[in-house]
Parts: sequence; C-alpha cells; structure tokens
Amino acid sequence: MKILRLAVIAAALLLSLDVGVQAQTTLRIGLAEDPDILDPTLARTYVGRIVFAAFCDKLFDIDEKLNIVPQLALSHETSADGKEVTIKLRPGVKFHDGEPFNAEAAKFSLERHLTLPTSFRKPELAALDHVDVVDPLTIKLVLKTPYSPLIAQLTDRAGMMVSPKAAKEEGDKFGLHPVCAGPYKFVERVQQDRIVFEKFADYWDKDNIHIDRIVYLPLVDATVRLANLKSGGLDLIERLLATDIKAVQADPKLKLSTAIELGYQGVTLNIGKDKAKGPLSQSAKVRQALDLSIDREAINQVVFNGEFKPGNQWVNPDHPYYQKAFPVRPRDIAKAKALLKEAGVTLPVSVDFMVPKGAETEAVAQVIQSMAAEAGFDMKIRVTEFATSLKQAEAGEYQAYMLAWSGRIDPDGNSFIFLKTGAPQNYGAWSNPDADKALDDARLVTDQAQRKTIYEKLTKAALDDEPILYIFHRKILIAHTTRLEGYKQMPDGLVRVVGLKLK
Repeated sequence: MKILRLAVIAAALLLSLDVGVQAQTTLRIGLAEDPDILDPTLARTYVGRIVFAAFCDKLFDIDEKLNIVPQLALSHETSADGKEVTIKLRPGVKFHDGEPFNAEAAKFSLERHLTLPTSFRKPELAALDHVDVVDPLTIKLVLKTPYSPLIAQLTDRAGMMVSPKAAKEEGDKFGLHPVCAGPYKFVERVQQDRIVFEKFADYWDKDNIHIDRIVYLPLVDATVRLANLKSGGLDLIERLLATDIKAVQADPKLKLSTAIELGYQGVTLNIGKDKAKGPLSQSAKVRQALDLSIDREAINQVVFNGEFKPGNQWVNPDHPYYQKAFPVRPRDIAKAKALLKEAGVTLPVSVDFMVPKGAETEAVAQVIQSMAAEAGFDMKIRVTEFATSLKQAEAGEYQAYMLAWSGRIDPDGNSFIFLKTGAPQNYGAWSNPDADKALDDARLVTDQAQRKTIYEKLTKAALDDEPILYIFHRKILIAHTTRLEGYKQMPDGLVRVVGLKLK
C-alpha cells in the first residue's frame, strides 16, 4: 500500500503541473519519520533538521571537516573579553515572502529564539543578553558571560532566520506556513504523507540550485524506503539499515554516502519526574546494574553487522573530547545482580521501556530486553510513534526511553540540554551540582585542553549516576540514485540540497 501511495502521489504531482512545465525536476526524499513542527524555534527532531536544510538558511554552516563556514553571515569577530560577537551579514538576501534579510531581521529571529515561551532554542542561546543593530548589515551579540559554543550553535536551528513579517502575522501557527531565506520555499504539508517545496527564484545563491521541487515522504519502514528507492519512486533515503548496505553497494543504479555521526544512541532514564518514577529512579545502583547488563559490541554485531561504533559517552570514542579515562565497561551480569541485591529492589525489576517505532530501534530494544532479563530486569517494550514519544518524555510518562540524538559539532550541544538541571530536554529530570558546574564552566573557555579537563568532571558525574545509558554511535547511511549528482554527506547527518543535480 505504501508503494502504491507513493505512485499515486507522484502521478498527482505530475498532473498538477501544466504541460509547459512538465520537464521540471523533482527530488523525492524518503524520511524515516514525519518531522514535528516546521518552526526552527520550536522544533526538536533530527528528521525536521533534514527538512530545514532545504528551506531555512542559518547564519553559519559547516563543511565536511566540521569547519564553520559562512551562510547568511559573512564573518564574525569576538571581543577580547569574550562578551561581544560582531557579525557581518550577507547583502541582497530575501525571505520567501520578498521581505529583505538585514540586521533588524536577524535581531528579530535571535530574540524570537530567546524569548518565545515555548522555544527550544533558549538553552542554546542562554548566554545571549541582547542583540544590537550596528548598521543595516551588522549585528552585535552582547553576552552575559563568554560562551564558547555560540558560533557552533548558530550553524543549526538557533542560527536559522525567519521572516519577521510572516512570524508576526502567523503567530503560533508559523510552523504551518514557514517563511525563511533558504533555497526552497514551502508549498504544502500533509501530516504523515508529504512535505512539498519549490525552488525560490530570488535565493541569494540561486545559480547553485538545479532542481525545481523537493518532496519529502515520511516512510517509517526502512524496507519500504529502500524498495521505493530501487523502483525509482524515491531518489534518496535517509537511515538505510546497516543490514542493507551490501544490497545498495551491489546495485549499479544506487550509491551509498556515509559518515560517523556526531551524536549518540542511548536510553534516557526517568529519575526525577513523578508521573512514572520506578525502581530506576530509586537508586544509581539499579541504573548501574541495567548498564552492566548490556553488551554494546554484541548489539553492534547482532543488529548492525558491526558497522556502528559502541560507546558510553555523548561523543564517540574517536572524538577529540572523548574521555579515554572512562572506557566502555564490559558486560558483567554477576556485578549487575549484586548491585540489585544491594539496592534492595524486588525482582524482577519491571521497567516501562518506551521505544520509538522503527526496525533498528525496536531490534536494539529487544536485544537490551533479552540481556537485561539475565540480570533481573523485565523491560516492558512500549513501541510509540516518535513525535508522540517526545511529548510523553517531556511529560515524564515513561521509565526508560530509547532516544537518539543526531549530535552537534561542539560537545556542549550533546550534553547541556540533556544533563543540566531544568534544561528542556533533560527528560529524566536529573540534577547534579557537580555536573551543572562543569557544564557552565565549559562554556566559559575556548582552549580545548582546558575544556576537556572540565568535561572529565561531567563525565565522571554522569557515568556514576547514569541518567542516560549511552549505547552506540551510528554510521550515517544515505542511499541515493546514481542520477543524483553532487551529493556530499556531512557528519551532522543532514541532507544539503545546494549544488545537487538530477540527470
């Protein structure tokens, strides 16, 4: 039925074009989930970031080597005391509604990220006190304290610029009709079905936009995504299964693009939210026991054919900020049982295990369920649609939650919003004064060695108390037709459309 639905959508898109425009090119991208709201201030999902990359330019971007490069900004300069950052903006940029992008518009977007009551960008810009307009194409960010991750934050949703006019007119419905300054402009969205964009004629880099339309199609089943790619119903799919790598490599019509992700896959544990607190919230020993019941390398081999990288921290073991003093601990069932006995919990320890729907996620959950059972845990898997799982996590309606994080180029982006007391994505409501201090201190310095020493304290606190069990780091697997030219995979996992061509 999914394949038939795609065929119907493709036919409808063709029929909607008049005869004179039938030669238009359409890039069809298969997504593993349907994104949440298409408002960069309010959005939370990784899949949403993939869609934003087509229509919502940022002040800065990254290249393949994680260097920060200009996008809507041309340059930045930080004062000697680290409290003022002056940013020069690109001239001649327009929003999709024809409004000019300038210093006033940039100030509006940054202040919206910072002040909107429901904003998820607040912690990313927490150090920002106010924005000054220096001249029509220059802004000055005045900080409360030095904040080393600032420019890195502006390479993602915190740096996305929205049309002030549209945002004011639409209010809390802006995400239904988003207006940004990217290469493609929003046309329509049908929830759980499709999101359609068309080329923006006045884009500042329009000479590098070669495809007329982009259609994003959420298809949760990875097998269905691949089948549609093979049949020509899709041109690119994200999150190819590791077990399908060989099938793609053997197909002369397909190409594989990969990179090790910046983020992690883990299990968040409900420690402090009252709604569903259970044995895991009672004692760190119970959480440590669950951790010790898990064999990370076995998960990698069984579910991912050994393609991914086991880990135990918010950055992967090859990352410059990985703390080698805290390596992945081997599985130890005897010690896990001893810890449960010391904690005095009743066996088996029943755990409500919320797992977002998806073949690989569910497979990992089943392996964890089986491993944990040997130590005395009864992990009751509850498969949940992803956007729904986020809402339930926010409300504390879970005890353990299988959650992926796509990652950020600065380690602050993988830790602060999940581990700081009261942070919006600290779904387990963990609170630790030593961790809070380390998170704050790491934002004040730019020297890598100094920051790594500070993060060592955070690592110790998190691995002792176990608010999140970090399990592995994925290899980003993007498969696409060989008709698509110019595709490069970045470590942040996003699909960038500038420069792409369809033969």
